[in-house]
Amino acid sequence: MDTFTAIISRRSIRKYSSEPVSDNLVNKILEAAMNAPSAGNQQPWQFIVVKERISLDAIAEILPHGKMLKQAPLAIVVCGDLSHEKHKGFWVQDCAAATENMLLAAHGLGLGAVWLGVYPREERTKVIAEFIKVPEQVVPFCVISVGWPAEKVEQVKRYEEKKVHWNGW
Repeated sequence: MDTFTAIISRRSIRKYSSEPVSDNLVNKILEAAMNAPSAGNQQPWQFIVVKERISLDAIAEILPHGKMLKQAPLAIVVCGDLSHEKHKGFWVQDCAAATENMLLAAHGLGLGAVWLGVYPREERTKVIAEFIKVPEQVVPFCVISVGWPAEKVEQVKRYEEKKVHWNGW
């Protein structure tokens, strides 16, 4: 699949088969994440791969829109490690770029995934941080649910000319 096709055909997948995802595929997704651009090449990300059913079910209860985790074979918690910040505050953009790379990599590998927001919601950040026991300088950014798709979400045309401005507003 070429890059443009991957970008416009990727959709959030919330239903998964019971088939497990190999560690090899998880590592490919993480490699894509770690090849994202970052401010000053600071690479402030850390990743927690969650495969234990009890933990996936618990995170599904913590996140208001995370019910799909109850059937997902795994989740990846993307975190910003503030001790790696060279450019204060840019960790958020860096982790977002890594997250998008992960979603595209999962799609390219035939997997389904969905981005579940954690940061900047303090109530979510705090509970997830406590649950996954991250050090104080690490901030949970999002959770990505990953699995083999058990649904097909149709591609939607999203390009809107009215949102494009040339040489100013």
